[in-house]
Amino acid sequence: MLVSIASYLVAANKHVLTCAALKLEALSTPTKPFPLILFQKAEDLERCKTMSDKDIGGFSTANFDYHPVTQTEPSHVRFHGTISTQLPKNQPHIQRTGYAGWRTLDRGVTIFGKSLWDVTMYNYLAIQFKSDGRKYFVNVQTESIVPTDIHQHLLHSKTPGEWETILIRWNEFVRTNHGQVVEPQREMLTQKVRTVGVSLIDRIPGPYDLSISKVWATNAGSDDHILRDVPGVVGGLYNRNVRRRPDSGFGEARKETIT
Repeated sequence: MLVSIASYLVAANKHVLTCAALKLEALSTPTKPFPLILFQKAEDLERCKTMSDKDIGGFSTANFDYHPVTQTEPSHVRFHGTISTQLPKNQPHIQRTGYAGWRTLDRGVTIFGKSLWDVTMYNYLAIQFKSDGRKYFVNVQTESIVPTDIHQHLLHSKTPGEWETILIRWNEFVRTNHGQVVEPQREMLTQKVRTVGVSLIDRIPGPYDLSISKVWATNAGSDDHILRDVPGVVGGLYNRNVRRRPDSGFGEARKETIT
């Protein structure tokens, strides 16, 4: 009898703790956006760096220009240049060129260690952008065991030449190293995100042009004012409870949700 009562008390205690944990989780799930980089002023460019094969003697270019808000466009950076696959002379060890990219800088060190983003409580990475339709990749670096690992996802544009927003689930990113898929795939350390950025690695010679306005983590809820106010298509929006504002805030634009 005593054993049965003890077992019952243990089971009841586990149930209470489980319910409390679930309630705490529900209460702690954030509803507001978590900005990673919002290009709202020229100084925000100082938080980023550009990269291209020019760093190793190649001929691709990478420009990063700030554009303030207008009646037709949000404030943003324009990432543009030219991709070249020409190999540098007198450097036989360089066998591959034709890429360009940008990323946020490391956020420095505090008395508690490296300053990292913890996006564990968010479902999506959101990006507001305008693309020329080329094959760009979103890159996320974490404080992982292999420092050269990068988690990548295609920045798929549904409306090239127009402003749009994409929401990417963190578990949809693919772990890569030097552009190659790495096996075994490991879950991204979303509690230790170092940098975010975009790269163009299709090695197709010619000009490219990509504008980025905002990058943030979100649960796509009704309290995400950034998502609510963006114009144009929103791709990957599984949560349809978010209310979209009829006026974009910087001019009329077509509004549509595409999953």
